[in-house]
Amino acid sequence: MPQTRLKVRLLEVTQNASSLIYAAFRQSYSTEFAANIFEEGKEAVDKQAKFLKRMMELGHGSPLEHAKFTFAIKGVSRALTHQLVRYRMASYSQQSQRYVKETDFDYIIPPSIEKDEILKGEFIKVMVEIQRSYNRMVERFKEKGIVGEKANQDARFILPQATESKIVVTMNCRELLHFFEDRCCTRAQWEIRELANKMLKICKQQLPIIFANAGSKCIRLGYCPEGKGFSCGKYPLKEDVIKKTK
Repeated sequence: MPQTRLKVRLLEVTQNASSLIYAAFRQSYSTEFAANIFEEGKEAVDKQAKFLKRMMELGHGSPLEHAKFTFAIKGVSRALTHQLVRYRMASYSQQSQRYVKETDFDYIIPPSIEKDEILKGEFIKVMVEIQRSYNRMVERFKEKGIVGEKANQDARFILPQATESKIVVTMNCRELLHFFEDRCCTRAQWEIRELANKMLKICKQQLPIIFANAGSKCIRLGYCPEGKGFSCGKYPLKEDVIKKTK
């Protein structure tokens, strides 16, 4: 029952994503057939890049929904995945605690607990005891002739949010930008912020034109919308920007 670490791997990204987004954008303004625009974009790379840059600056977002990324993620807690699945414009396939027996579950230790020996000792002690209780419950179910998913589905009720999980996530580019605005912010919970930053790094490598300025919403806005007492200080507060314009 060891502690585990976050790992993110890109499984797939839409083929010719830039050309696809370019064609979708251009179709809104053109009488030409999108299929022809798509081929044109593949040939005129510089023209495509300039057009996409301009569209991103204007904030025209719906064509971004045609391109998607699929990630394999492991080493995250159930606490994280409960936050992640709030993003509705996405598809998820998560490791089941009903079909997968947790007789030796991994877990995530928060950094604030990891760096304090007393807290860490207490945390691990609780994890060990939960594991023992879970295993005893599974054995008791077995004695009663209840095995497999029928045993797991009820024994899992005592598992903690720290339990490690694995999940496959597919998001389109527009939803990814939304996700990054929320979760790359320093106010986001530490674990999902780490995940968001790793996913953002991959997206920037794969589609730099679309994700060049992606990240927390202050990057797009030019000010911090979180308010006094919550800002990290990287950008001015919204109220301070408004005062300067008056």
